Amino acid sequence: MVFVLDTNKCPLAPCHEAVARKLLKQGKAAIYKRYPFTIILKEIVDNFRPKTPYRLKIDHGSKHTGLAILRGQEVVWLGQLDHRTDIKDKL
Repeated sequence: MVFVLDTNKCPLAPCHEAVARKLLKQGKAAIYKRYPFTIILKEIVDNFRPKTPYRLKIDHGSKHTGLAILRGQEVVWLGQLDHRTDIKDKL
């Protein structure tokens, strides 16, 4: 999934990679950031408004923390934060 911003830099619903490529090729969007890959629309489009709310799920762990953005039951984005484990050794 590709993150999408409107002309005022407000977040919209993410779209599929093929839709993002099509918008970029037609000149209706431009690349805003490379990581995470985000496009910004050049004109107002209404079909990117989210129909269902998004949820952020966090799984706390001792060495890693897992992050997930969900829309209904569909996973939109996954991420993992690695915790520093060398602090005790460096004291």
